Amino acid sequence: MTEHRTFCRFCHANCAMIATVEEGRVTAVRGDPDDAMYGGYTCIKGRQLADAHNHPTRLTMHQQRQADGSFVGVDSETALSDIAARLRAIVDAHGPHSVAFYCGTYAFQNSAGVGAAHALATGIGTRNFYTSVTLDQPAKVYTVGRLGTWGGGVHSFSDADACIFVGNNPLVSHYAPPGGVPPFSPSRRLRDRLDAGLKLVVIDPRRTEVARLAHIHLQPKPGEDAAILAAIVQVMIAERLIDEAFCQRHVGNLDALREAVAPFTPKVAAARAGVAAGDIVAAARLFGGAKRGAISTGTGPEMAGQGNLVAWLVAAINIIGGRFYREGETSAVPRVFTPGQGPRRAQVEPPVRPWGEGYPASRFRGLTQLGFEMPCNVLADEMLVPGEGQVRALINIGGNPVVAFPNPEKMVRALAGLELLVSVDIRMSQTARRSDYVLAPSMCLEREDITNLSEWWFETPYARYARALVPPPGEVLDEYEMLWELAKRMGVPMPLAGGPCPMDARPTKAEFLDLMSAGCRVAPSVVRADTADGAAITYPDQAAVVEPGADNGVRFDLVPDDLGELLAATLRAPTADYPFRMTSRRSAHVFNSSGHQYAALAKRGTANFAWMHPEDMAALGLADEAAVTIASKAGALPGLVKADADMRRGVISMSHAFGDVGRDAHVAAIGSTTGRLVDETVDYDPITGQSLQSAIPVRVVAA
Repeated sequence: MTEHRTFCRFCHANCAMIATVEEGRVTAVRGDPDDAMYGGYTCIKGRQLADAHNHPTRLTMHQQRQADGSFVGVDSETALSDIAARLRAIVDAHGPHSVAFYCGTYAFQNSAGVGAAHALATGIGTRNFYTSVTLDQPAKVYTVGRLGTWGGGVHSFSDADACIFVGNNPLVSHYAPPGGVPPFSPSRRLRDRLDAGLKLVVIDPRRTEVARLAHIHLQPKPGEDAAILAAIVQVMIAERLIDEAFCQRHVGNLDALREAVAPFTPKVAAARAGVAAGDIVAAARLFGGAKRGAISTGTGPEMAGQGNLVAWLVAAINIIGGRFYREGETSAVPRVFTPGQGPRRAQVEPPVRPWGEGYPASRFRGLTQLGFEMPCNVLADEMLVPGEGQVRALINIGGNPVVAFPNPEKMVRALAGLELLVSVDIRMSQTARRSDYVLAPSMCLEREDITNLSEWWFETPYARYARALVPPPGEVLDEYEMLWELAKRMGVPMPLAGGPCPMDARPTKAEFLDLMSAGCRVAPSVVRADTADGAAITYPDQAAVVEPGADNGVRFDLVPDDLGELLAATLRAPTADYPFRMTSRRSAHVFNSSGHQYAALAKRGTANFAWMHPEDMAALGLADEAAVTIASKAGALPGLVKADADMRRGVISMSHAFGDVGRDAHVAAIGSTTGRLVDETVDYDPITGQSLQSAIPVRVVAA
């Protein structure tokens, strides 16, 4: 028996762990108490690593679909050669855009997964590259930059005086937007900061775990976040709870913002959101009266139909509050492995607009690429609708489109019409079962990895390079190996940040990561050499101190383009004739489209209950676990209700990524997918394509 230091790659937290290995098999994992960043913390999912690696349903052999729908095991050489030949034939017959790639959540957990997939897609020449980012939070990634960005970075959580969390529950969801609680021991970190005097405001329709700790909890009707945020902006400006010196020097149009939010008085916002006007004012004063700390959001507010508005107003609040690191201060998040980072300067960087004119366009809804990816909103139509550029092959890496995307019935039809569907998955998921090939990937303790995903939340120059601790079983391959082998067989290049990937011989993982991360602060191979035992390392000389800003003439544009009109349009929004609002729900046992797997490992069941306030259930004559039909204007699904007194009345809450198309009879065992309540061609953002996936108007009736 031996013990090894490593880190978990089951979710965004990337917890530091010690793994016990016996006879080439992982038998146990525990938190690493000596790690300075995590201090022994692990999340529930991470503690299931050994069970997941050794689970009897885990795929250790690639699977090929037979004519009768069954699957047989197939070796790597046969599978990859056949897939590459079919892809080559499709590209030759229909052009490069006939091939699409989708990287789901699990692809991001392999440090080379998304990078290798994008390199192959670029080598083929397709515009059809998709990731889960455009399903849940594209605005904070892509559109908020049109206001401009501060070179010194947003205040981090560790030295905040006051914070506002909008739909962000860090005690359950291991995701930390800028200014939020880092996803390593978040409960301890939050309580320590509260004990030190942090003031906390939470805006959430449910009295979540973090809302119970807040000084002010605004519990609004779902989908009214923008109204509340606009009122907070109004109060901060009217009561001069802003950094006036910062605004005078770095903000170009504060008057335009004042005018845009003028209709949203605390009284108006309170009436719309169903909260007390006095609480909105108190929240603005609490936050505006502090000197440090940021406002941040989770995925729920972006999924509720106002993603661009919410991201804009959150950025505006941070800007007028001057919640940024200044010259001489140590900036937050000095990312070790992220390439292309220049000096941190105390200045406004010019606005960017990574969509629209000049970017590859979809055939549908006037949408274009966002940065390097196409919005997921159009993928089903790109596969279904004939014509030049129709997608005829999909490589699905670590994702589960059948339950992750809106309109699952349509997605199933689209997948069924493909000439080739390949899934990379550790299990036979709802999408894998519909694939022509399922390629079995190595799992995290069987491969080398770096902390390039989680470093977006490290507040010091912290890095890890994990070694493979056990041999990969059967035919499994690292995702980068699969994709390199396909490129080799197709005769296409794999361009990376450091230049073309060598195609004469397959590179090692360290070599591939070095090419992918070229231009980063410390090369992955250097971190590997510096940490022979797989432990963490901190590079103090890489701390990012904010340098003096240049007089570049750039100021924040607080009301760019159409955002003012979008905000005004919310006052004219009609009231739907559905009495409830369906919101998305995070669970400590569920990680996005891997919901069933983690819930099952935790022995928590996979029913995916519809949570309601007990008074709402009583009014409808419903008992716990009663069968109901939940219907929206787009569709309906069966569900089982359960009481939750922390819910706001009129709200119903479910997790996504459960259930399956055509299996309603098994709802008690596998749940339902809330994507059935969404029509992605009707309710979507005109820039990001993000569909309405939370705050969905619904009615609930006994089944």
